[in-house]
Formats: sequence, structure tokens, C-alpha cells
Amino acid sequence: MNTIEVFWKSTDHLARIAVIVGLAFLAHLIVKFVTNFSEALITRGREKKDRFGFVTRQPKFITLTRLIASTVTFVIYAVAVYIIITLEFPNDNGTLQTYIGSAAVIGLALSFGVQGLIQDVVTGITLIFSDAMDVGDSVDLMNGVIGRVQRIGLRFTKVINFYNQEIFVPNRNLANVSRFPHGGILACADVQIPAKSDQNAVVETIQNVAKGIQAQFDAIILTDPVFGKVHATPGNWKYLRIQFKIWPGQNSIIETTFASQMVAAMQAFDSNYANWQIVVTYRTMESAPG
Repeated sequence: MNTIEVFWKSTDHLARIAVIVGLAFLAHLIVKFVTNFSEALITRGREKKDRFGFVTRQPKFITLTRLIASTVTFVIYAVAVYIIITLEFPNDNGTLQTYIGSAAVIGLALSFGVQGLIQDVVTGITLIFSDAMDVGDSVDLMNGVIGRVQRIGLRFTKVINFYNQEIFVPNRNLANVSRFPHGGILACADVQIPAKSDQNAVVETIQNVAKGIQAQFDAIILTDPVFGKVHATPGNWKYLRIQFKIWPGQNSIIETTFASQMVAAMQAFDSNYANWQIVVTYRTMESAPG
């Protein structure tokens, strides 16, 4: 008979309850320390956010740190439960086996209802260790969810959409993921320069309109517009290309709002200037507007 067993048998029932509560409280303190320590590692210079509040640096470190913290937490609680059971039933293997058997039966019964949970966990681990997407990525999840990934958990992936809504998508639903590698969509607007007009004045006007719409809709147009040079076409007309980086799914800000403002500005040079003289295209790769 070891010392712990002697001590346990020599104490009354209330003292045993006090020891069990103390062990549970100690396990909770350890878990709290692990959680706070992991968050401290993340925030000390490793987690940086852009002007929209999204993580922009070392996202995989953040995800893995939180995954490890969750795993350690589970282990601590499991060990605490095991110690409590062995203290309460040090030599009663039959009782311990009964508890384990009951837990196995309950686990088997619940397994049919937690298949979705298992799928979430497996998919979550796959996402964490693969390059399908990462924290800070702009993504289209193919089910109406477009936004930036804020967190990849074992059960849910948290996405912040354009309206700053927090959307929690079960990992098992992430069958298709489309990433925007540069954080948004690259929209190129080719603005035709009116014939027989002062080209320098027209270019200056185009630049002012583009800069003005970016300032007005800076939550949608994510960076300053990039201006190329004036191109001449075989059809003997000229155009200036402007490149915008916009929030995914907000194409209308260029196709409609910017185009309407530009047509109005160009009509000061040519009263017959029309919408068809502004062409908007999209690029999947970063490139100079040229």
C-alpha cells in the first residue's frame, strides 16, 4: 500500500471532495496559463493587422499556436480526470472498468451523431497544414461566402465579409476554396481619350477622377490606383489604363460608379462620349497596367 493510498483511505469523504475540487481548480489554472501564454506569443510582434484589422503576418504560426494550445488543454483535462478516478478508486479495478466500459458505450452511441464533428476536425487539420488557404487570405468559399479568413479552427473557419460580419463556416463544408492571391481583384479600366482634345488635360482629369473615387470608396478600393501610359491602337484611337485592387465581389464600383463618373468628366471634352468607350477587364495575376 503506497503513501497516496494510505492518505486517501485515512481521510474522510469531505476531505476527498476538497482534494478533487483542488485538483480540478489546479487543472483549470494550468489551462488558463497555457491559453494566455499562447496568446501572448501571438501578440508579441508576431500578429500584425492592416488598416481593415486583418492579420497580415505569420498567419500559420498563429493557427498552429492555437491548435497546440487546444491540444495541451485537452491533455491536461484528460490527465486530471484520470488522476481523480484513480484516487477515488485506487484498487477497485472493477469499478474503474465499469466507468470505462460505460464511457465506451456512450462514446459508441454518440459516434453516430458526431460524424460531422469528425469531418470538421479532419478537414480543419488538413487546412492548417496545407496551402489551401491561410489566415489573412481573401477567399470565395463557393457557398455565397466571400471575405478574409480571420481564423482556422478545428471545427469552424471564421471569415469576415465586406459588411464586417463574422461568418463561421463548418470545415466539412469547405469543399471548394478560391483564393485571391493579392488580397483582392485586380480591375483594369481602359479609358478612351476623346479625339481632338488636349491629351495632357484629359490624362490629368482621368487621374483626378480615379484618385477621387478611391478616396471616396477606400473600403472597397484597397490601394491607390496605378496609372499606365497612353496607348495608341490600330483603330487610330488612344486610351489610358488604370489598375484598381478592389474587394472581391464589389466589381460594380468600377463597372458602374467609376464608369459613370468618368463618362461625365470626359463629356467636358466630347459631348458624345459614351459608356462603351470605357472597358473594364479583370486580372488574376499582379501586373503593371502598361
